Amino acid sequence: MSTLENRLTELEIRLSFLDEALHGLLATDAERALRLDRLERIVTELRLELAGVRTALAPDVRSEPPPPHY
Repeated sequence: MSTLENRLTELEIRLSFLDEALHGLLATDAERALRLDRLERIVTELRLELAGVRTALAPDVRSEPPPPHY
């Protein structure tokens, strides 16, 4: 084989490895995006639940008598 053919073969091999690596990175990125979406939904649900707990535990301000300086 000539030097040009050797170089072309080497480039094809490198391109094959880069292509495989890129597909792996894209798959990993897609998986992480899904996990992030799930975590964001969980955090939103927890915030709503915490707000409900705070509301249930906190005294109703409207039922308290006004402060003495009024």
